[in-house]
Amino acid sequence: RAAGSGRWWPWLGFAFLPLAVPPAAAPPGGCPSACYCVATPELVQCRYERLEEPPKELPVTVHNLSITGSNLSVLPRAAFAARPLPDLRLLRLHHDNIQTIEDMALQGLPALRTLDLSHNPLLSVAPGAFAGVPLLRTLQLNQALLAAPLEEQLALAMRNLSLRRLELAGNALWALPATLLPAGLEELDLRNNSLQRLAAGELRSLEAPGLRGLRVTLGANPLSCDCALRPFLTWLRAAGARVPDARTLRCAGPPPLRGTALLRLRPEGLTCTGDEGGEPGRLETASYVFFGIVLALIGIVFLMVLYLNRRGIKRWLHNLREACRDQMEGYHYRYEQDADPRRTSTP
Repeated sequence: RAAGSGRWWPWLGFAFLPLAVPPAAAPPGGCPSACYCVATPELVQCRYERLEEPPKELPVTVHNLSITGSNLSVLPRAAFAARPLPDLRLLRLHHDNIQTIEDMALQGLPALRTLDLSHNPLLSVAPGAFAGVPLLRTLQLNQALLAAPLEEQLALAMRNLSLRRLELAGNALWALPATLLPAGLEELDLRNNSLQRLAAGELRSLEAPGLRGLRVTLGANPLSCDCALRPFLTWLRAAGARVPDARTLRCAGPPPLRGTALLRLRPEGLTCTGDEGGEPGRLETASYVFFGIVLALIGIVFLMVLYLNRRGIKRWLHNLREACRDQMEGYHYRYEQDADPRRTSTP
C-alpha cells in the first residue's frame, strides 16, 4: 500500500504547480483594477468606486468611458492624459462631485465628441476648460448648474466649441440662456426647469442667424398661461416643428387652465392675471405702488401748505365764523320781527 500511494506523489505535484507560480502581470491596455470592461476594452465603466482621480491605466483603444459615483472634485489639467486616448469618443462623468474644471482638463482626448457632466455640483469652470477637444459636439449639463450661477463662465468656456446638442435639463432656469447658444446648435434640452414662458426677446434670439434650425424641448416646465404667454404661444403655433414635445406642454396656472394643453389655447383668449407672478402681475403691482407714492406726496404737500399758512387759515376761519354769526343774528332778528303780534295787520 505504501508503494502504491507513492506513485501518486508526482501527479499531485503537477496539480499544485500553478498555485506556486505567481500570476502574470496584466497586459498593457487591460481594464483598470477599479473598473470593468464590457465585452471589449473599448467600453470601460467605473461605478461607485469612490475614485478621487481618473484611473490612469486605461486601455488605449477605449471608445466609451463612464465614471459614476466617485469623488473627483477637481478635474485638473490633462486629467485623462496619463496615457494617450486617441479613440475616446464618449466621456460620461455622472454623480462624481465635480466642482471645478480647470484649463485644458480634457487635453489628450482629440476624438472626444460627447461629454456628460450631469449631476455634478459645478462651482467653477475655467475659460479653457473645454480646450483641446475640437470635435466635441454634445455637452450634457443636466442638474449641474444648481450650485452656482455659471452662465458667464460657461459662455467663455464654450466660445470656441461647435456644439450640435446642449442639455440643460433640471437646472431651475427662469429664462432662456441665450449666451450659451452657439451658432450652429441644433438641439437644446430645457426640460424640467422653472420656465414660465419664453419672452419676446428670447424668441428673437432663437431667430438669429445660425439658430433658425434649433429644436428646443420644454417639457415639465411650469408654464403660466396668462396674457404674457401670447408671444410664445403665437410662435409655438407657427414653428411647432422646432419644439418636438409641443403637444405635451401643459399649463401650470392660472387654476382654471391648469393641465390644459397649450396648443388648445388661442393667444387672444389668454387673460392677464396678477396671481401667477408674471409680467402683468408685476406691472399691476408696480402701478399700485406708484399710485400710493403719488398720493402720499400730495398729502405731504397739502399738510405743509396748511402748516405754513396756519395763521392766515386761523384768521380766515375766525372771519368765517363771525360772518356766519352775523348772518344768523340777522335771521333771528327778522324772525322775531315777523313773530311780533303788534306788527300783524288788522283785517
